[in-house]
Amino acid sequence: MARVLTTVEAVRTRFTALQQPLAFFDGPGGTQVPDSVIDAISDHLRFANANTGGPFHTSRQTDALITKARATAADFLNATVDEVAFGANMTTLNFALTRAAARNWQEGDEIVCTRLDHDGNVSPWLELAHDKGLTVRFAEVDRECRLDLDHLRSLVTERTRVVAFPWASNAVGTVTPVAEIAALAHEAGALAWVDAVHFGPHGPIDVQAVDADVLVCSPYKFYGPHLGLAYGKAALLESWRPYKVRPAPDFPVASRYETGTLAHELLAGFVAAVEYLRDVGWQFVTEHERELGQRFLDGLPVPWRLRGVPTMEARVPTFAITHEALPPQEASMRLGELGFAVWDGNYYAVEIMERLGLDDGAVRVGIVHYNTADEVERLLAALDEIAH
Repeated sequence: MARVLTTVEAVRTRFTALQQPLAFFDGPGGTQVPDSVIDAISDHLRFANANTGGPFHTSRQTDALITKARATAADFLNATVDEVAFGANMTTLNFALTRAAARNWQEGDEIVCTRLDHDGNVSPWLELAHDKGLTVRFAEVDRECRLDLDHLRSLVTERTRVVAFPWASNAVGTVTPVAEIAALAHEAGALAWVDAVHFGPHGPIDVQAVDADVLVCSPYKFYGPHLGLAYGKAALLESWRPYKVRPAPDFPVASRYETGTLAHELLAGFVAAVEYLRDVGWQFVTEHERELGQRFLDGLPVPWRLRGVPTMEARVPTFAITHEALPPQEASMRLGELGFAVWDGNYYAVEIMERLGLDDGAVRVGIVHYNTADEVERLLAALDEIAH
């Protein structure tokens, strides 16, 4: 039976990267990786580096790795091996999948996105709209950056082909009611197209439970290497004509959407990342992150202003904060000098920043399960220090 890690101290021993003074609150841009992921990548390159389909040992090892990676991805998302595909990153996969989906769409067809979306789930639709005369509509948010479901519902018509939305906002941390939105889309005959990139490190993803038609995510956001992962219902993927080279295999079905040679060593790292998360367990992740997130909310010093849901309900511990007199770029730079890694800007979440009127974006603090209460307290003290 896998060893269950129950303390943050035990978790942190698995990460050489965390054995330095810098406090990492930059997880939304990409988490640190445990040593087991690094070892898996280097071991593949040292002992099994070959392309696929060869009648020799290292090639057969690569074939076995790809099979294992597909099975691991299917288990991680509660899908089948016919429904999971790998790519360079989420955005590249999304451009490929959206184009395959829209081959036969007609001028006047509609896509609904949200103001919470990362542009990786917006620009593919905008480019299609430009090419094919489609219409893209945006569902609004309330004053605390919760998705306005009534407005979303009002936008969905018989012309809607897709409702594209995030599981969680990478900018303000809002978690959306995924199953409810998927059901709303399906009632109109539209596809539910889910960006789960930002939710990935914070909780389990079950595509069957939420009835997603397409879901995209990024292993480098959940303790793995720089890689993209996509899910699509098998019947849906089989019904589309993919953009691919002629000799590329057609099975498993989802593999038709993988262009070129996969990054095999990164697949090894992906498998190790999922094994790491199984070892830690989602219960520890969610409980520890909720505790740290509440600590941050309770201690946020004046005059910092939170942009988003003011509690830990229906959110992940990703916080967008602003200061009336201190520009985000200067704030993040000063925090960096004090030993804290945070982000500033819009983080490709263009719509929500425009909606909030934040031309320079915000400071983003991202808490994940390897952060500690002491790090949060020190960050709060630093925010107080630079605010005056």
